Amino acid sequence: MTTHAKLNQHYQQSSEHNHSECVSEALGTAEQLCVERGVQLTPIRHKVLELIWESHKAVKAYELLDRLKPLKQAAKPATIYRALDFLIEQGLIHRVESLNAFVGCRCSGHQHEQLLLICKHCHEVEERPAPDVMLALLHEFKQAGFMVHSKAIEVHGICAKCLVNLSHLEL
Repeated sequence: MTTHAKLNQHYQQSSEHNHSECVSEALGTAEQLCVERGVQLTPIRHKVLELIWESHKAVKAYELLDRLKPLKQAAKPATIYRALDFLIEQGLIHRVESLNAFVGCRCSGHQHEQLLLICKHCHEVEERPAPDVMLALLHEFKQAGFMVHSKAIEVHGICAKCLVNLSHLEL
């Protein structure tokens, strides 16, 4: 089964989501990748990653600082931003540009492009592989003679779970 097929299967099973397993897997993958790459996942970086993974909602840097302060009184904004820079550099989190916030990466084991679906109702962010979309964009970039530096597509709307909940309210 290809990586994209596995990811699509994962997304189809989202109604049966076990978040503690999801967090455990993400943190385990992060620890393994850092060892393989010879980089340090320091206790602060690990805690910031853990805080980001507390939910699938994008979290702002100052929210992270507020949640880290009770655990580490000396934490300053620079502490958070250095940790975030490291986590982005290692591909363990994504920056959600439109929200100026961060979300855990579900595919941190490999290099990939981002399609982020951002629910305006529950505020969760779902990362999708969307190979057909990315291929269509590649075609457009080639036609335009445009060299892409980085690519992240953010789409705001209402997720399937919220649509179901909202449709029940309308009955």
